[in-house]
Amino acid sequence: MVGTRRTKGSSPAPKPRPRATGVGVVGELLLTAGVVVLLFLGWQLWWNDAILAASQTASAHQLSAQWDESASTSPSTPASTPAPTPSASAEPAAPADFGDPLVAAEPDHADVIGNLYVPRYGDSYVRTIAEGTTGDILNSTRLGLGHYDGTQMPGAVGNFAIAAHRSAYGGGMHLINEFRLGDPIVVETADGWYTYRFTNLEYVDPTEVGVLAPVPQEPGVTATDRTITLTSCNPLYSTAERIIAYGTFDNWRPRSAGPPPEIAAVVQKQEG
Repeated sequence: MVGTRRTKGSSPAPKPRPRATGVGVVGELLLTAGVVVLLFLGWQLWWNDAILAASQTASAHQLSAQWDESASTSPSTPASTPAPTPSASAEPAAPADFGDPLVAAEPDHADVIGNLYVPRYGDSYVRTIAEGTTGDILNSTRLGLGHYDGTQMPGAVGNFAIAAHRSAYGGGMHLINEFRLGDPIVVETADGWYTYRFTNLEYVDPTEVGVLAPVPQEPGVTATDRTITLTSCNPLYSTAERIIAYGTFDNWRPRSAGPPPEIAAVVQKQEG
């Protein structure tokens, strides 16, 4: 029998490499694409979200500073009733009564309405609200919150309804599910500060427009109360349904009276 002789000290003959098949190449490409997609989603949902949130917050701070400067230099700024001096009573002081809140006219699309402060979302949270709920507003680097066309303005009788993303593009309503009864929801405008108090959450289908009625979920009923409605997607990273947070009007303060106590420290910090 003829065999192959191996020279002492020589290496065995190398095994031939398997040829790449079409299926193998496609599989490797799919794996690579999957990794790229996961990296992109991580960037979009976390890193990009954090960058946009910081940009939107900085823009809101600048807007507030502009309003302060304008109010301090405008000769037409009306004098307001000074806030009463706190007493030594053990009972907490009631909010100062500055009369009926000023209500601005509804602006044009993408015009700024005000800033939103929600202490439940964290001490640094503030975002700017603009007119409309289209992508140029909700995906903006300086805005992030949109006012539903046709709903009322801050302080008006009826429903002041706004929308924001739950995640991505700054995640303006990321913590909407964490509200507690009575939490303050404060809207700042060039005129002053409008404080609402959280009442309840609701989960609805994306097509449910009754939440935007002057009396939420009661279309055709004439409103007598001032309401705020915050809307976002639910659950996180999904658009399967909508999560709705409602609040009722508590009080308002003209700009010359300063921010309400619930956010005074936050505003002072941002001004510093």
